[in-house]
Amino acid sequence: MSSRRRKPEWLKSRPPSGERFADIKRTLRDHDLHTVCEEASCPNMGDCWSGRNGPGTATFMLMGDRCSRGCNFCDVKTGGMEPLDPDEPENVAAAVAEIGLDYVVLTSVDRDDLPDGGAAHFAETIREIKRRDPSILVETLIPDFQGDPDDVRRIIDAEPDVIAHNVETVERLQWPVRDRRAGYEQSLAVLEQVGRESDIHTKTSLMLGVGEYDHEIYQTLSDLDEIGVDIVTFGQYLQPSRSHLEVSEYVHPDKFDVWKVIAEEEFDVLYCASGPMVRSSFKAGEFFVEALLRDGKTVREARTAASTVGE
Repeated sequence: MSSRRRKPEWLKSRPPSGERFADIKRTLRDHDLHTVCEEASCPNMGDCWSGRNGPGTATFMLMGDRCSRGCNFCDVKTGGMEPLDPDEPENVAAAVAEIGLDYVVLTSVDRDDLPDGGAAHFAETIREIKRRDPSILVETLIPDFQGDPDDVRRIIDAEPDVIAHNVETVERLQWPVRDRRAGYEQSLAVLEQVGRESDIHTKTSLMLGVGEYDHEIYQTLSDLDEIGVDIVTFGQYLQPSRSHLEVSEYVHPDKFDVWKVIAEEEFDVLYCASGPMVRSSFKAGEFFVEALLRDGKTVREARTAASTVGE
């Protein structure tokens, strides 16, 4: 008999639909681009892409759809790496302009097969988007680049508005959740470097339901606070297939609410998106602009302030 747990009602979602969703999907295919929204079968595509309550957000996955690592939670294919597409930075920027996005998230597969892990290609894409429209807010969800500070610095120098890197889970569970080439201290070092060398906002995300204990989540928040991480998100881990890591627990929405309060009030993060269906880039533009507005800025001032970080 299968040990897979039955999903509770709060994890059921409707498939994405609507005219804008269809338009964005068509534009992506026209430019031969990948989004992590699609590759990871994210349940929030419709909400994020539509921008119903704020800036529309889409997450572009750079450097192909195959990863050099094999994390046990992730549905992205492993191995069979292709050469980088030199036209990808321009194609992404063109698609962003055509879709009319206000907030763009760029992420990528791990490319440990490349000398710089693809950092220069990543940075070029940021610059191309900003060159076309400096008011567009760009969030980058970067790999760890095997902990190489020079590669991380290439991303910093391109001046995105947010640099995210996910610790994914608590320290004890890094393996078996993540590939053995990843690591808790290595991920903290990436985030710490960004905070130390720039004024760019930093962000990370944790999956709950993989076997963590509450005191370990609290310790992770404390570790993130110590290095000055600005934004934290919590979401429920969902098993992509039977060959992936099993779900240990479906965490109740009320508990996600508690972690949001702890993160925002005790650890004073800029914002914490927390809920069963939340993913790292969930409504990232909407939450980011709202957080800046709470600091007393107008929308224009908030976007201008974010887009001039590092000047």
